[in-house]
Amino acid sequence: MNRTEILLTDGWRFLSGDVEPAWQKNYDDSSWESVTLPHDWSVTRPFRKENSSGTGYLDGGIAWYRGYFSLPEKYRGKSVRLVFDGVYKNAKVFLNSYYLGRRPYGYAEFSFDITDFVRFGKMDNEISVRVSHPDIADSRWFTGSGIYRKVRLVIEENVHPQEHGIVFSADNISAAQAEISVQHTVENTTACDKQVEILTRFLDKKKPVLELSGKVCVPAHGTADTCLNGVLKQPALWSVDDPHLYEMQTIYTIDEESYVVDQTMVGIRKIYFDANRGFLLNDVPMKMKGVCIHHDAGSLGAAVPREVWQRRLETLKEMGCNAIRTAHNPHAPELYDLCDAMGFLVMDEAFDEWEGCKNKWSTGHNVYPPRHQGYYEDFPEWHEKDLRMMVQRDRNHPSVIMWSIGNEIDYPNDPYCHPLFTEMTGNNDANKPAAERQYNPDKPNMERLAVLAKELVGIVKDEDMTRPVTVASAFPELSTYIGFIDKIDVIGYNYKEHFYEADHKRFPDRAFLGTENSSHPRFWHAIEDLDYVCGQFIWTGIDYLGEAHGWPIHGSGAGFITTAGFKKDTYYERQELWTGKTRKPLVTNAPAARLDVSVYKKADAVTGETFRKASTRPGYLYQLIVEVKDAAGHRTTDEQEIFCQVLGDGAFVSMDNGDLADLTPLSSRKKKTYNGQMVIYIRRTGKEKIQVRIGTSDRRVRIEAIDLEL
Repeated sequence: MNRTEILLTDGWRFLSGDVEPAWQKNYDDSSWESVTLPHDWSVTRPFRKENSSGTGYLDGGIAWYRGYFSLPEKYRGKSVRLVFDGVYKNAKVFLNSYYLGRRPYGYAEFSFDITDFVRFGKMDNEISVRVSHPDIADSRWFTGSGIYRKVRLVIEENVHPQEHGIVFSADNISAAQAEISVQHTVENTTACDKQVEILTRFLDKKKPVLELSGKVCVPAHGTADTCLNGVLKQPALWSVDDPHLYEMQTIYTIDEESYVVDQTMVGIRKIYFDANRGFLLNDVPMKMKGVCIHHDAGSLGAAVPREVWQRRLETLKEMGCNAIRTAHNPHAPELYDLCDAMGFLVMDEAFDEWEGCKNKWSTGHNVYPPRHQGYYEDFPEWHEKDLRMMVQRDRNHPSVIMWSIGNEIDYPNDPYCHPLFTEMTGNNDANKPAAERQYNPDKPNMERLAVLAKELVGIVKDEDMTRPVTVASAFPELSTYIGFIDKIDVIGYNYKEHFYEADHKRFPDRAFLGTENSSHPRFWHAIEDLDYVCGQFIWTGIDYLGEAHGWPIHGSGAGFITTAGFKKDTYYERQELWTGKTRKPLVTNAPAARLDVSVYKKADAVTGETFRKASTRPGYLYQLIVEVKDAAGHRTTDEQEIFCQVLGDGAFVSMDNGDLADLTPLSSRKKKTYNGQMVIYIRRTGKEKIQVRIGTSDRRVRIEAIDLEL
């Protein structure tokens, strides 16, 4: 049997609150709310001032999910794994009354072997998940709450690859050839040794271009490793301008029975970080024109489908952006697939917090006193598992070109300090009390960070030697003198451009990178002529919820794009800086005359499916773009309150105008436009026709109605 994946999307029940018996099979959840996964309960709640400003004034709490699935008899005797792409946070998982385990980190993929607990035939299987997120000041940005990423079953033969156990790499790459290596870790869950023939073949637009084969003996209830090597002639190289991908397909043959165990898209590219020439892609020097992004999408919260990320990435690409930093945690798998297919370089980041508890703002950004909840509570026990999982999950992506082990871990007095400085101030400490700036011997000594950094770099290198490791340093005037970056491959600075030249002389064997930078053009000009600086990542590419400066503002407006995906004035300035051309639309304040409604209809960048075909999938999220127009057909800021009605095989999800001061509940069906714009999200629930009516009560404005059809 070929490897099979089943998405567990529909039929879930949700209850806000803690009901301890809900872990049991046959628990009566008939009164619970029906939800579709992925699901973020925080954005279904109203904004409340008593909540934390850091996480956008939205509720956390404790909640339960219960899901149901059945498996036909043909899967009996196979290996079955239950996979969660991410649950925020403190997930405890049960299946058919059996406790499977837990995962505290809300951004980690995790899975359980449920072969011994699953039932087949007409018997239902019941998943119960308890999610605990009561500490909503656990972050400086919006995290979301719940099962906000995919859940799936993976069904395989009993001899199969270990999870994330097929690792692709390419070396000695040129236009003439590339040396290909595929490392295989094979797992055997049977009671007998197995002789396995492995065939890994590469297809270019469905045509085979290379086959690698080998054999390995896998002991009973054990694993075995083998590496297949070969040479691909005249490879098509992956780049940001031409992101060429190959399909890597692996087939096992045991006792003359063959089956497909994995299909993955990979790319062949040569990356190099040179101490004098900066970053080179396929031997060509280039600057990273990057942006940092958080994982939410405004009114959708943290449950963001691929089609929404695609629209956002297309807009960034048009601006001249070629690189993404996953601030400050691993993102959903869909983002990396899109970056592979669309040509973005990715800096994949693991943590915002290690052992030390960072300040978390609850009544306004940088307003004291802070709170001190967060990942530091779980770091000692879980950091190795979480870091290894990120690298294992993402190491076959050609877009991922470096790993970041942390963000601003060396931020001064937060909580680390050092006797070398009697006073330390960070880049964002305008309101910090004088006492908080002073050296305090009772706070953690920053020298501890060198020990932890060495350990984390070692973990990454143990999983992947093909990419460099960086860290986003906030206070290099101290941390670079006490060993913090000694094991770091590429030196990353946040808002410290003025140290590049002097520190390049101190560290002549390493390249530099602006891991986080202001959007002011002068900071781009500061690195244009410094070849050893690989580029910059602007804070931020897209507005995000949380890190709010105070009620009623519930998000950060630092982005070039609003939470709704619309371009801001700063977008056009950056586009001209990075591409040399721009075209800013005319916007008036004339009276509104009509609503224009369009549907985002781009083909799926990952699968190549047309919009018409892709949008037939239940769960597809339509993005309806509403613009208020004046009599001359120009967008106008004569704002209108928009309503939305959905009939047929669709469901209203949310509306987003991008206004971070608008306290209308994010799930409301009625909302005012902002700068004459609105995006409306509609989820497909079946295969029949969807009718959507969008309009306004203003009699001057003609009501528009559109039909979405298969």
